[in-house]
Amino acid sequence: MNSTPKAVCLLSGGMDSAVTLAEARAKGREVYALSFQYGQRHQIELEAAARVAHEGGAAEWRTVTLDLAALGGSSLTDDLPVPKDRAQEDIGQGVPSTYVPARNTVFLSVALARPRKGGALLSTATTSSHPTLPTWHGSPASRSKSRSPRT
Repeated sequence: MNSTPKAVCLLSGGMDSAVTLAEARAKGREVYALSFQYGQRHQIELEAAARVAHEGGAAEWRTVTLDLAALGGSSLTDDLPVPKDRAQEDIGQGVPSTYVPARNTVFLSVALARPRKGGALLSTATTSSHPTLPTWHGSPASRSKSRSPRT
């Protein structure tokens, strides 16, 4: 019986999830990476996730396909313009059009359904990286502006 501690790591291909994978591996965990094709209009993050999983030593990398485009309202999944070259004063004003409603909640729910055989679930999706986005946790500043209920 393999007694190596296991973990499922949500892997976006970005820096935060790459560091999470690296920390889990450094602690001796056998990591099963999980990424999502959620209807986003670009593939660059999945390509990056594949590289990070391979180079980071994940025991396995899987991609789950979901249709979050059906929820609407995001320039990442809808036929809406993706903001580029915004003025500095416009950044941080309101919820960005790239916000995909409940994306991280859905990802975590799917990850919980994946058999882990007693392992951990690792994710960087517990806080908002933007003070105007709905959040459950985060800095005191983001909590004070949160529009989501807290438990």
